[in-house]
Amino acid sequence: METLIPSHTATLLQQEIAWIETVITTALALHFQHECVYTSIEELPPPAVVDDHSGYAHILKEYSLNPTERLLLVVALLPHVKPQALDVFLTKNKDLDREFSEFGGIQEASQRSFIPTLATANFILGGADDLNIRLRFMKTLHKDHRLYKNGILYSEQYPIKLWEKLQLSDASLNLIITGQTYLPTYNSKFPAQQVSTALTWDDLVLENHRKEQLYEIQQWLTHSDRILNTWKLNTILKKGYRALFYGPPGTGKTLAATLLGKATDRPVFRIDLAMMVSKYIGETEKNLGRLFDEAASKAWILFFDEADALFGKRTQTKTSNDRHANQEVAYLLQRIEDFDGLVILATNLQTNLDEAFLRRFQSAVHFPKPQYKERRRLWEQLIGNVFAIEEGPEVLDAIAKDYELTGGEMINVVRYCALQAAQKGEKKISKATLMAGIKREYNKANKTFH
Repeated sequence: METLIPSHTATLLQQEIAWIETVITTALALHFQHECVYTSIEELPPPAVVDDHSGYAHILKEYSLNPTERLLLVVALLPHVKPQALDVFLTKNKDLDREFSEFGGIQEASQRSFIPTLATANFILGGADDLNIRLRFMKTLHKDHRLYKNGILYSEQYPIKLWEKLQLSDASLNLIITGQTYLPTYNSKFPAQQVSTALTWDDLVLENHRKEQLYEIQQWLTHSDRILNTWKLNTILKKGYRALFYGPPGTGKTLAATLLGKATDRPVFRIDLAMMVSKYIGETEKNLGRLFDEAASKAWILFFDEADALFGKRTQTKTSNDRHANQEVAYLLQRIEDFDGLVILATNLQTNLDEAFLRRFQSAVHFPKPQYKERRRLWEQLIGNVFAIEEGPEVLDAIAKDYELTGGEMINVVRYCALQAAQKGEKKISKATLMAGIKREYNKANKTFH
C-alpha cells in the first residue's frame, strides 16, 4: 500500500524543491555564461525559514544547518521526492559526446536517473569554476562534519571524496518522509535484532550490590547530557559508556540490558556476531564499521552477546592470521572507545577477554548462578505466582535447595510445565511434572540428575 506524505510535509518539501531548482538553474546559467540576474550563487535569496513540527524541520533546527548544509540535504533528498529535478545534469557535452564531468553524479542502470554525488553539490555551489570554493568545500568533507557525524548523510568510506554519492541515511530519510524515528530491521548490513521486555527490575533476581551497579549505568544514561554538556565535563569524560556483563548463560545478562533500555527509553540491539566475523581480511572491520556508523549519535544500546567469540585474548603474532585477528581487536577497541552510546559486552567468562578491553570498561557486572535464596525467589515468581501445585507450595523450597538451575533453565522448565498443564486444561501442576522438566534441563547440560 502506498505511504502518503502528510500534507504539511509535502508543502514544505515543495517549497524546498522550488528553492533548490532555482539554485541549480542559476548555477548552470553562471557556469555556461548565460544571461542571469545573479553574478554568483551567494547573491541568491536564502531559503525560507521553516517553523513547523515536521521531521525535516526537526533536522534543520536540531543541527542549525547553514544554507550550504541545507543545500546538501535537499540535493540528497531529490532522488527520493523529485528525481526529474536532476535531469538537467544528464545534458551531454556536444564537443566530447559525453556527460559533463564537472556535474559529477552517477547513472545507475536500475534507475536510469541521475544520482547526485558530492561533486554535484560542489558544482552547484560554484566549485567547478572557482578553485577556492572547491577546496573550501572539500575541506568540509570529513566524518566529523555534523551532517555525517550525526547520521544525516551517509558515506560508505572515509575520507570522503567528491565522487561519493550524496545520500541520506535511512534514518534521516525516514524521519523526513514519515516524521517517525527510524529503527533498522535485521539485515546483512545491520546484523542486529532489537530486543525488549515486558518485565521490570523486580523480575531480575540479583544480589542488591550487583543491581546497584546496573542502577549506576542507568543513572549515567539519564544524566550524562547534563554532566558532559551543561557542566562542561566533556573535556575530561567521554560521552560513551562501556559495560561488561559476565556469568553463565541464563543468569540475566540479556534481561538486564533490555531493562536498561526500557528504563531510559532507548532501543537495545543484540548483535549477531556470526554475521559480523568474516574469514576475509578487512571484512570484519568493515562490518563492524557499518554497525557503529549506523548506531552513532542515536542513543542506542549495543549488546554484544557471547562477545568473547570476537573480542577474545589477542594472540602472539606468529602468522598472518594472527596479525589479522589482532587488527580486528585493535579496530574494535577504537570503535568502542569512540562510540557515544552504551556498549555492553556479555561473556560467559571474564577471563576470556583481552585485558586491553577490560581496562576500557566503566563497570563490570557479575551475573553468577543463583544461590538457594535467589532460586527460591525465582521459583516463586515463575511457578508459585502462576500455577497451583498439587503437593503444596513447599515443594518449591525443596527444589530450590536441591537443584542448581539458572533463571534461563528455570524458564525452560516453566514452558514444559505450562504445556503439560494446558493439555489437562487447568493451571495446576504436580511435583512429578516439575521434576520431569528439571530432569530435561539436567540432561541437556550433561549434569547428573538425582
